[in-house]
Amino acid sequence: MSIIILLISILHFYCGFGGKWKKNEAVPTTEPGTKVLKPGRFACFVVAIGLLSFAIFALIRANILSISLPYWISVSGLWIIAAIFLLRTIGDFKYVGFFKKIKQTAFGRNDSKFYSPLCLAIGILCIFLEVLK
Repeated sequence: MSIIILLISILHFYCGFGGKWKKNEAVPTTEPGTKVLKPGRFACFVVAIGLLSFAIFALIRANILSISLPYWISVSGLWIIAAIFLLRTIGDFKYVGFFKKIKQTAFGRNDSKFYSPLCLAIGILCIFLEVLK
């Protein structure tokens, strides 16, 4: 799970540094093709750093890394990460998530095939990791 989240983080860093590969398929669009979001470099870096911290936190909770964290983060961190990914799976009911209405765009198809199922899997894995501890 940490490796997958790390790879997603690297993709966001790539976009933050101006990468163009698959850029048109990575952002929700309307049916005519107008981008719903126009994330800038700063937003890409914020998401990348957040994802990187999620990957590191999962490694800490799995006892692969040994870093001391504040108690409240140790106790609630995986639940927060799981909630973020599970909410992403549900989506906004229009462009993102399993319950979206706009499905026939490049992003919509990728979201249905890859992005939302991956978010669901990560959310469930976070819950398993927390419950099994």
